[in-house]
Amino acid sequence: MVSLLDIIGPVMVGPSSSHTAGACRIGLLARDLIGGTPETARVELHGSFARTGEGHGTDLAIVGGLLGFRPDDERLRGSLDMAAGEGLDFTVEKTTIEGEVHPNTARLTLGRRGLSITVTGSSLGAGRVELIEIDGYDVSVSGAFPTVVLLAQDRPGSVARITGILADDAVNIATLRLTRKRRGGDAFMVLECDDPIPPDAIGRIEHLDWVRWARALRSVADRPGAPTGPRR
Repeated sequence: MVSLLDIIGPVMVGPSSSHTAGACRIGLLARDLIGGTPETARVELHGSFARTGEGHGTDLAIVGGLLGFRPDDERLRGSLDMAAGEGLDFTVEKTTIEGEVHPNTARLTLGRRGLSITVTGSSLGAGRVELIEIDGYDVSVSGAFPTVVLLAQDRPGSVARITGILADDAVNIATLRLTRKRRGGDAFMVLECDDPIPPDAIGRIEHLDWVRWARALRSVADRPGAPTGPRR
């Protein structure tokens, strides 16, 4: 089904829904994964992002997303200059990502408070995005739903325990994907939900002794327009 958004594109700052709005949303999802504004960021641009991204503001958009700016936020235009003041030390490079990946793809390596994470995401057009890899695990995260992302030891009953915590808060699960590299090792879980994720639910998941870390990603619909006051 084709939506009106697919035809006219999202409300945004910048000339291209793929190179700016989508790129900004990749940055926003990566920001959620690292738990806030990262302290360091290595942004690697692939394909069309690498060839034409500078002219289309892809670097501005990704860094702006990492700072918490939405695609319609006028501050995106000055995000590179504002980064240092927000405590973000970043580099932007061109690269070639191996395999069959979308031409509008970026790989972000982020650090914050001792945690590091590497995220690869693609901008699919009309502001739609997909995270395709997190820390070496193949994933599919669209950002269209409130999403729980977590890394945990692969052990019996882990899925039931986590889904039970969400059910306790009346959170309905739309899709669940689990990726592991070997039996008994670590498993990467992505749970797209129909309802916002309560912070205390994430807290209870993180307190399970076999969970490495867990994050809640907000959906596009849960990210309102540009703020009218100063950002905290």
